[in-house]
Amino acid sequence: MQPWTPGEVIRPETGVRMVLAANPSPMTHWGTNTYIVGEGAVAVIDPGPALPAHLAAILAALAPGERISHILVTHPHLDHSPLARPLAEATGAPVLGFGPAGSGISSRMAGIEGLGGGEGIDTSFTPDVRLADGDVIEGPGWHLKALHTPGHMAGHMAFALGDLLFTGDHVMGWAPSLVSPPEGDMTDYMASLDRLAGHRWRRFLSAHGLPMDDPATRLAELTTHRRTREAAILAALTHGPADLGTLTARVYTDVAPALLPAARRNLLAHLIDLFHGKKIAAQGAPLPSARFSLP
Repeated sequence: MQPWTPGEVIRPETGVRMVLAANPSPMTHWGTNTYIVGEGAVAVIDPGPALPAHLAAILAALAPGERISHILVTHPHLDHSPLARPLAEATGAPVLGFGPAGSGISSRMAGIEGLGGGEGIDTSFTPDVRLADGDVIEGPGWHLKALHTPGHMAGHMAFALGDLLFTGDHVMGWAPSLVSPPEGDMTDYMASLDRLAGHRWRRFLSAHGLPMDDPATRLAELTTHRRTREAAILAALTHGPADLGTLTARVYTDVAPALLPAARRNLLAHLIDLFHGKKIAAQGAPLPSARFSLP
């Protein structure tokens, strides 16, 4: 059951407000969580989709005399970034993010043609200020540290407020992230999970779904989930070479039909990761049309 309604101002943490956008879907859960950090001069994290009602709700969530000083975008997907520019025009605040769509794509992906992908990308997004790993954004009483967490998307950023982390789409409590090549990279995704697991976080706030009060357990669950999928792929290949469609049907037997296209993209990301790790072979190249086998 959905615990809040779009436009309602929720306070999940002291000094943090959240407003839900009205864009529910199988990929966004109840919709996008837009966060407001601080008081007085505040930061907005993930302004969300281009919905005039959501823009109005963000502005209405401000107290009299408050202003938005920074607009932070975890990554340029259509459910996260399109409202950044209208919000900037309404408030004069700069937009900060890793870069435009396509920024930071790994060398693994850059060397492969014919991968398709591009689902839900906001190709018009360009930040006013480009963030790098470790950059700090500050306001009165708040201090956010940018963490580059590629995987779901090459330019994905998370933002740390002390031991609280705004995880964007990299870690969500309700579902694993989509990792769709070439923007998504399973090798980078797993490395980012490992990086976050090396820190003692108190709580995660993601862009979709409920807060996560046991970050270490959730990170371990996601890591196990991906390693289990990897093992299932290798087991499926013991029956002989197979293409992407065949492997998807064999491995994703627990997925609703509506989610099979996303499962196919996730499986392709796993195959590329396994290929580069020399755990599998491919006839030609690790493309969607290749046949994969054990080496």
